[in-house]
Amino acid sequence: MLNKDLKISENKEHLPLISLLEDTSSLPYKLEEMFLLQKQLNDSTNGKNWELGSNKFGKDINWLRCIHMEVSELIESTPWKHWKNINSEPDMSNIHVELVDIWHFLMSYILQETNVPKAVSLVNNHCIYQSVENINVKEMIKESEKLSYISLAIETGNMSKLSGIKNFIEQFFNCCKTSGLSFTWLQKLYIGKNCLNKFRQDNGYKEGTYIKEWNGREDNVVMIEIIETMQNVSFDILYEELTKSYSRYN
Repeated sequence: MLNKDLKISENKEHLPLISLLEDTSSLPYKLEEMFLLQKQLNDSTNGKNWELGSNKFGKDINWLRCIHMEVSELIESTPWKHWKNINSEPDMSNIHVELVDIWHFLMSYILQETNVPKAVSLVNNHCIYQSVENINVKEMIKESEKLSYISLAIETGNMSKLSGIKNFIEQFFNCCKTSGLSFTWLQKLYIGKNCLNKFRQDNGYKEGTYIKEWNGREDNVVMIEIIETMQNVSFDILYEELTKSYSRYN
């Protein structure tokens, strides 16, 4: 229920804060890796110069709208409706995937406005946080909605792009914290979803021929099962495993 704290059951590497502080030297490298992967994905999917606001097919790109829509998908994974399934539990696994999708679009928006080194410096100090283990669903929803408010404030000219980016970054990691998504698991899920997005594009996603259900399970689920077996997520190894699974089931 919405007024009840939820104990997050799966082990998503809730590291003690002292461990996170000791690991700060690796944060710039991990962030740089993610931003470079995102730029490569955008270059491949949207074409060069996507930062100018349109893809290689002339289709407008609106990262702010993307973030807003992903927030709504995140909220749809909770029992927010007062008229339907009011006692159901939130789908925390999918909520974490939706947060990673938001991270894809937020990084893209940041890269549209600046370069990779500057992006890393903007985000670096926000990555040290202790994610909660007892989820307050009401608070999680409210914190997520604030990302939409920031999107709309920038879109309507009520917040500057630079202020918006800074607010986005701070609020995104607030959402990670309140949803129990540690930075360690965010990074692993991001590499996993980035790899899956590249795999989708390489196998007909844009053309509409890609098969998203693999033997009755969504490809996101298969991807998560694979990365849960990997101590360090390798993009290349994961791509190979996705290829094997896709060939096996489709």
